[in-house]
Amino acid sequence: MKEQEDYIIEGGFRHNRFTPRSFSKEEMLTKSQEFYEEMKQRKSIRFFSDEAVDIQIIENLIKTAGTAPSGANKQPWKFCVVSNPELKKEIRIAAEKEEKLSYESRMSDRWLKDLAPLGTDWQKPFLEIAPYLIIVFKENYGLDEAGNKTQNYYVNESVGLAAGFLISAIHQAGLVTLTHTPSPMKFLAKILKRPKNESPFLLLPVGFAAEKTFVPSISKKPIEEIMISYE
Repeated sequence: MKEQEDYIIEGGFRHNRFTPRSFSKEEMLTKSQEFYEEMKQRKSIRFFSDEAVDIQIIENLIKTAGTAPSGANKQPWKFCVVSNPELKKEIRIAAEKEEKLSYESRMSDRWLKDLAPLGTDWQKPFLEIAPYLIIVFKENYGLDEAGNKTQNYYVNESVGLAAGFLISAIHQAGLVTLTHTPSPMKFLAKILKRPKNESPFLLLPVGFAAEKTFVPSISKKPIEEIMISYE
């Protein structure tokens, strides 16, 4: 191991020195509480304004998602940003076709009953109204310059983490979104002409909420139901 001031060479690879941020206990409590209060305001929005959003904001959101951890740092994700009206319309038509089939024949009575408080149905006008659609694709395997397969690791876990980063970044920027997963989603790969090693993972309409927007009156589980402490 060769050590320098700002990095070390270990196993033939460079490791840069990491300088952690330092906060007092009081600052940590305050920051963690403030972030919780901020994220508690996040809601899944189905009513969008068509107001334009600066593309640089979207680029910053994508860059934030790209900082997520991934198996062996393979970063097995692609973020397709769609603003073209014709493409958005095509995506809406295809998504509504699948959603209509799901609501009318694929979903169980129990599933439909669980969805009832959310007021959802197969119609998805937000797919055309929101200024941007971000479609997250997962790379099931990589491709080298010769087109040969290379292995990716923990793909679903890695892309799920990146999607979480992205949703948090969208909210932090003052925008809104909705996690939309029409099933099956293969039509997205076809419409967007994605390579064979990619599969659609998540569709996020992104923009500002409509002037008059209402959300279901639902709550999240309390800490006692989601945290198990082993002391």
